[in-house]
Amino acid sequence: MNATLTPPAVLKGATTETVDTPDGPFSVIEAEGAVLSSGWTSLPEDLIGQIHPSLRAARFDPAASAMGPILEAVGRYYDGDVDAITAVQVRQVSGPFRAHAWDVLRTVAPGAPVTYLEYAARAGNPSAVRAAAGACARNAAALFVPCHRVIRTDGSLGGFRWGLPLKQRLLDREASRVPAR
Repeated sequence: MNATLTPPAVLKGATTETVDTPDGPFSVIEAEGAVLSSGWTSLPEDLIGQIHPSLRAARFDPAASAMGPILEAVGRYYDGDVDAITAVQVRQVSGPFRAHAWDVLRTVAPGAPVTYLEYAARAGNPSAVRAAAGACARNAAALFVPCHRVIRTDGSLGGFRWGLPLKQRLLDREASRVPAR
């Protein structure tokens, strides 16, 4: 289902598509080759609220849309190439710490989850554990910015917008695809 989003019109030029995955339907909102929002839902409307208002107000060139490579990366991820998602462009907007923290999330290797404390340290501020957790909670580009790879210090899962059972399946999938270190 590749359709230009009509409601709300503020996403003019963005496209959306939903594909089936072993974890259920996965929807992506994309503009000009970059993921604006994504997650395990059959309703792309569920994702719009996660997009920063400045991006929701932007007009995108529908001719520059490129959903194919994004969906190909999702398929490759589920086929076992857990690194396939790293090549997908993402566009998210926030303050300096959160924006940097999202970039740092993209460097967390599959099969090697980090704790919120380690994540905060990697983002440059070990005392900013709550801010690091907030970056995970406000991440609009699930899977492509792999917030599921952050766990609590005690080894428990913590939170995940799409549910803890899904977070565990993603972690298990990645652990089984990465060679032992």
